[in-house]
Amino acid sequence: MYMPELGITLHRSKSLISRVAAGLVLLAAFAAAQTTAPAQNGSQTSQSAQGAPAAAGSQPAQATPPQTPGTAQPAPTNQPASQAPAANQPAGNQPAPGQPAGNSPTGNPGDQGQAPIGSENGGFVFTTEAREVVLHATVVDDRNRLVTTLDKPDFTVFENDKPQEIRHFQREDQPVAIGIVIDNSGSMREKRDAVNKAAINLVKASNPEDQVFVVNFNDEYYLDQEFTSDINKLQAALEHVEARGGTALYDAIVASADYLTRSPLQRKALFVVTDGEDDASQETLEQAIHKLQQENGPVVYTIGLLGEEKSRRAKRALELIAERTGGESFFPPTLAEVDDISRSIAKDIRNQYIITYRPSTPRSVPGFRTIHVDAHAKPYKKLTVRTRSGYYPGQERQGAGGIN
Repeated sequence: MYMPELGITLHRSKSLISRVAAGLVLLAAFAAAQTTAPAQNGSQTSQSAQGAPAAAGSQPAQATPPQTPGTAQPAPTNQPASQAPAANQPAGNQPAPGQPAGNSPTGNPGDQGQAPIGSENGGFVFTTEAREVVLHATVVDDRNRLVTTLDKPDFTVFENDKPQEIRHFQREDQPVAIGIVIDNSGSMREKRDAVNKAAINLVKASNPEDQVFVVNFNDEYYLDQEFTSDINKLQAALEHVEARGGTALYDAIVASADYLTRSPLQRKALFVVTDGEDDASQETLEQAIHKLQQENGPVVYTIGLLGEEKSRRAKRALELIAERTGGESFFPPTLAEVDDISRSIAKDIRNQYIITYRPSTPRSVPGFRTIHVDAHAKPYKKLTVRTRSGYYPGQERQGAGGIN
């Protein structure tokens, strides 16, 4: 039991003898040098005194106190230790970092869920110049059938009623970043199985390269699965059912829109399902819509399982959120229809046109900009273009960290 200590003692004794001998040799050499070159030593001393100029603002070095074996060295006081949020705890009042470790803009974030969502606190909005506006547009005919064969000359874009030059045009099926945002309040208990099935079928009918995350919400809201394309992980996240509490719909949508900014994919959408009116959000409907209408914001699709007993105000809120962002709202009378609706939404997303223009009005001019897009092509008598109704120029949410 004492062998290690004994070994150390012997090693230290031998080392001491060697160091004494080496010290005597160096002392003798130093004495000889002093007697043979006093003038040279003086010159070197002068140069050493002058030395290189000290860096401006540098501090004198401090002696490092000896450290006792087995004790930890205290961390510098000017470097705060980072703290990971506790799982399943709401983070509504915690400022979120701009970009958390492990979520590279081009890499795949981790797949572990049950992390809480942060609130608007910690987010930021910045202004930029000479940005192009990107529209994701769905076109239907007079019978509400998708029209997917139009070309660039068939479209006319208006901003504040002024025609704009279309700079880029695409009609390809490109990957999308999608947030599945599901009501987990007490009234949804009997509806979640059908809703979960519809959400999974939405993913299965979408582009296989889509990045999808899951948020469940009641009076709080939680990220139960980060960006992934793994169906099994998404299914597991949707099964985190704790149907209780109220409905913080607006807060959950705003936080999910913030989280979408962490994806490098240009196209972004939210799939929202609820059965009631918001009764627990800090955000108002107007504030939520304003934040969704930041430049190049997401398209939002809403499904309201409201029933006749729910207020018209809940229905109107879901309609406004979808309409203002270029999405669509649905109010099926039965749960059996939700699955078909989710497949229809997936088809809608995969068949959007991407239209890009640079506004003729400088970005420095403040105020909301209205957008209207017309489409005309033979043999169609009437075409309707669904895209967002407008935006706030120069304001784009970047990594606001709405969900941690």
